[in-house]
Formats: sequence, C-alpha cells, structure tokens
Amino acid sequence: MPAAVRKRVVVLHGPNLNVLGAREPQVYGLTTLRDIDAALRACAKELRCQVFIAQHSSEGDLIDAIHAAAGRRSAIVINPGAYTHYSYAIRDALAAVAVPKVEVHLTNIYSRERFRRRSVMSPVVDGCVLGFGPASYLLAMRAASAMLDEKEINATRRGRKGISAVKQPKPTSVSKALNHLR
Repeated sequence: MPAAVRKRVVVLHGPNLNVLGAREPQVYGLTTLRDIDAALRACAKELRCQVFIAQHSSEGDLIDAIHAAAGRRSAIVINPGAYTHYSYAIRDALAAVAVPKVEVHLTNIYSRERFRRRSVMSPVVDGCVLGFGPASYLLAMRAASAMLDEKEINATRRGRKGISAVKQPKPTSVSKALNHLR
C-alpha cells in the first residue's frame, strides 16, 4: 500500500469461521473464509484502506487483537462467532477501545435459534451488519471505512477555522447512501 493510505481496518474472525464452506453449508453457505478474506482485500483496495485480517478461536487472542487494533488506531470489523452471545470479556475489550467498531454476522442471528438471538457485543459497537451472507463482511468494511472518513473530516474541521477549506474525501457507496437519507 502507498504511504498515503491512512485508513486501517482490522477484520477479526472468531471461532469456527475457519471451517466455513464445510461447516453447516445449509446455514452458512459454501463460501470459505479464504474467499471472504480475498473479497475483503479487494474491497479494501477499492476503499484505499489497509486491511489486517485474523481468525482466532480463543477468547484471549481476540481480546489481544482488539487491543492491538486500537493501538494502531484501526477500525475493527468483528465476527465473534459463538462468543457473540455470552463473552463479556470480548464485549468489555470492545467497550474499552475508542475506535470505530462494526459487528458482522453471515446469518441473521435474530432469526436463528433462541440462544443465538442475543448479542452482548451490539451495545458497545457502532453498528451491526448481519444476514447478508459473505456480503455482510463487505458491507461492514464499507461502513468502517466511512466511519474512518467521517472521523478524519471531523478532525480536520476541528483543526481549521474555515470548514469550507476542508477537502472532502471521495465518498464511499455507504456514505453516498447515508447522505441520500439526510
């Protein structure tokens, strides 16, 4: 990536996502994690972001990765897998970091089994994308990028007296959609 790239997004995959494509294909589809990661890299290139992708099965490794992402001032896209429903440790790690955070799921957890209909992460992230299969990750990446753009715009505006002097970054499709709604 060129030195001019300032946006960083860390994508964290939780337990069992490493076996996508083979695990319950009737629920999660045939797309593999490698396929999702390749699509994320292509999306990041389009958005002019650096992307760091990791899959961790253990709770402690996910927490360490969250803390490391915050240390690099990176946005976080996280699919905590089954930890979504009960890991207060991951929830607290996300709450402790002041970076944009997006929770992502391949399936709509609210239309699944009763025990999966609760996310302890949702209250401490900026947004959730779920139910769109592998496209959920791309939507989450675009949302994280848009939040980083907005953060940069706001920081630039605070540092200057004249807002009109602020050069607007090229809007992403998510920010275009959001502007349409305003």
